[in-house]
Amino acid sequence: MTLSDKVATFLKLHTDPELLVLVNVWDAVSAKVVAETPGCRALATASHSIAASYGYPDGEQIPLDLMIDAIGRIVAAVDIPVSADLESGYGDVADTVRRAIGVGAIGANLEDAMRPLDESVAAVSAAVNAADAEGVTFVLNARTDAFLKAGERDPEAVLAEAIERGRAFLDAGAACVFVPGKLDVPTVRRLVVGIGERKVSLIGVPGSVPSSELQRLGVARLSFGPWTQRAALTALQDLSSDLFAGGALPEGVRPLN
Repeated sequence: MTLSDKVATFLKLHTDPELLVLVNVWDAVSAKVVAETPGCRALATASHSIAASYGYPDGEQIPLDLMIDAIGRIVAAVDIPVSADLESGYGDVADTVRRAIGVGAIGANLEDAMRPLDESVAAVSAAVNAADAEGVTFVLNARTDAFLKAGERDPEAVLAEAIERGRAFLDAGAACVFVPGKLDVPTVRRLVVGIGERKVSLIGVPGSVPSSELQRLGVARLSFGPWTQRAALTALQDLSSDLFAGGALPEGVRPLN
């Protein structure tokens, strides 16, 4: 697929009636494994997971050069669209987006970290304008941390702010609004009504609303952030415990191409 083919495909996946499920990856081999799994149509990186794989904590602690290199290796390992988690933009949103496009990413997550709304909107605009200058219709998944940083605030005020920010991000050129948090059905329904059908992106965590229900509610996409790496490492730790105790490799272990 050419870059333009990947962009067109990824954009269509956001408007199709079927929920777009993105299993987050963190290196070339995890990308290949997920991409070759039936049902996979696109990939998303997880910045937390990439940072952890290099020994860095989350929160833009990994050097940007290393993050961009990891994204490029993931893109090169597969032939489907890859959206990159760019956290808050690493200090220069426009340059970071240009660099991500340069290694083949066709979309990105961009966090607001609950900065003042005008600053957050300016960051979204900078990302969109940078992509336009590169001749790419970038699929920006603008994230608001309204629920993650809610603290003891009134839930109604938190929901209203998430919707306000989401609408502002869409007006600034974002394709979708990412609202992470463990949300219940009534909250998801109101987010979709307030931000727009097929415009809301959510994260799956243990105990989240099932994907079939999210699709019925009109959510555009579902990803899993660092939880996919955590699940893989849990399996590795459980296997290690069994092997150290004298066990054997389980039947059905598949070779990697």
